Amino acid sequence: MTRARPVSETITVHVPFRIVKRGGRKEMVLPLDAQPQRVDNTLIKALARAFRWKKMLESGEFVTIAELAEREGIAPSYLTRVLRLTLLAPTIVDAIVDGTQGPDVSMARLIEAFPISWNEQSR
Repeated sequence: MTRARPVSETITVHVPFRIVKRGGRKEMVLPLDAQPQRVDNTLIKALARAFRWKKMLESGEFVTIAELAEREGIAPSYLTRVLRLTLLAPTIVDAIVDGTQGPDVSMARLIEAFPISWNEQSR
């Protein structure tokens, strides 16, 4: 396809964004109003594992976290940190599943200590 006449004007487009590091790689983050929904498969997988492990412990299939960690082939400390995700507020879990959790919610941040109160978590 050819144009009848060349474009003589230059158009400059400004897109506000910032660069953040996630999991060792750099990622461009757009403003919330311009951001499409982005499902974070790592977070969803961690949530699924956490709730599965919680169910296994509650059902009595495994008596201790150490026993479950050995069966899963992971360190008990990692299992404990991921298991804490079951304490997240339902609104945060829903946002992660929907892909609307925002750029500040990452696996690295969630496996750190967070408040138990759902109101404080939402802030």
